[in-house]
Amino acid sequence: MGTPEVVLVNTNDEVLGTMEKIKAHEEGVLHRAFSVLIFNSRGEMLIHQRAKDKYHCGGLWTNACCSHPRLDETPEEAAKRRLKEEMGFTVDVDYLGSFIYKVEFENGLTEHEFDHMFSGYFDGKPNPNPEEVQDWKFVSMMDLMTDVEENPNHYTFWFRDILKNRREQLLTYDQSR
Repeated sequence: MGTPEVVLVNTNDEVLGTMEKIKAHEEGVLHRAFSVLIFNSRGEMLIHQRAKDKYHCGGLWTNACCSHPRLDETPEEAAKRRLKEEMGFTVDVDYLGSFIYKVEFENGLTEHEFDHMFSGYFDGKPNPNPEEVQDWKFVSMMDLMTDVEENPNHYTFWFRDILKNRREQLLTYDQSR
């Protein structure tokens, strides 16, 4: 498939072009991304531990799936594709909104993303790709919030941001079921 690219965007999510994924992270260029949050029928959230050899944030816990859309696909299409590739299942997803964040990592890479959030429901057992996922679990929101508060360095920056600054969207979504 070639070298992975990301879609460069401005702060209005208008496409500016593409760039090699690693180069975009080295230069800290704003690019399109998505985060998928999955709940089960008990109101628990599916989280996963990123594989240790990921290019950043290896070994940290995060939401069910996160990645970058291709130029020829919508964020929703990409979310469904990557959920299948990373976690081994597909579900319908609902759009929750978007936000921009920027964080620099110790390895010199910078995430600067226009992140589209999606959520869905799944009661099965994931079949994760071991190149992407080291471990996974369903966890209650109360237990998750407590652990993130007590152990923030065990979680990815963007996931902590979602839980802190977009909690109302998550709770509203979960209760709308």
